[in-house]
Amino acid sequence: MKTERNALLSEYISTYKYSLILLVMLTAGVYAAIIREMVRQWYDDPNYSHGFLIPLMSGYFAYQRLDDLKKIEVSPSNAGLFVMIFGLLMLIAGYVGTEYFTMRSSLIVLLSGMVFYFFGSEVFKKLLLPIGFLFFMVPLPAIVYNAFAFPLKLFVAKYSVLFLQAIGVVVVREGNILMFPAIVLEVADACSGMRSLMSLLALGVGISFLTQRAAWKKWVVSLSALPIAVITNAVRVIVTGILAQYWGAKAAEGFFHEFAGLAIFGLAMVLLAGVAALMRRLPK
Repeated sequence: MKTERNALLSEYISTYKYSLILLVMLTAGVYAAIIREMVRQWYDDPNYSHGFLIPLMSGYFAYQRLDDLKKIEVSPSNAGLFVMIFGLLMLIAGYVGTEYFTMRSSLIVLLSGMVFYFFGSEVFKKLLLPIGFLFFMVPLPAIVYNAFAFPLKLFVAKYSVLFLQAIGVVVVREGNILMFPAIVLEVADACSGMRSLMSLLALGVGISFLTQRAAWKKWVVSLSALPIAVITNAVRVIVTGILAQYWGAKAAEGFFHEFAGLAIFGLAMVLLAGVAALMRRLPK
């Protein structure tokens, strides 16, 4: 597909709509099984349940730019072809090595190359956030996830115990195991902050681009997800420990444990929104 450099994007799409639809269908066919397995992981693994929201949020970011996109002059770039080839090589390498992260990520790289090749750099710049945001929907490799989750578990366990001991709660720690007189608790992955961190990081990036103009404020809001996730999950462990100490094991298990997870994530979202509101009040 070729076009004059002064053609607007809306005109270009209207002219080559059938060719573009065919291209999308071919891409969907190639990645159908890969996408299906990724969606299944979103459903089965609570760590990645936020994946269902990522394409919707990405679509909203693209919709916000729709009026500007229609006015951009299309200038196809051959450089995008190399990005497309790299994406396909990622797909092949991931398939040969049965490495799901590489195969799934290759779809986003391929989409980037397609936009660059068919529409040009100006359109690509406008769609950089919607396309890049899709990386949040790709589950991390287990080795990477565990490399972060385990140190976080130890960190949360250590400082939660220090706080509990400071307020008079009898508790002893061995690694990520907390031993109370009436119960033994394990700081699992769900309490490490890793699960909420991935969701909050995606949410933080989304909120930062919706509410902030200065680049440094966007970084602050986005990266604030890390301490917020760790601190709120430490609060969850501390509250559980206090309940176990003064109200027994039953108070720290069952319904409370499930409810605490939702409540803590809600608190984390409120804190993240608070950081965003604070950044808006600060001068540029």
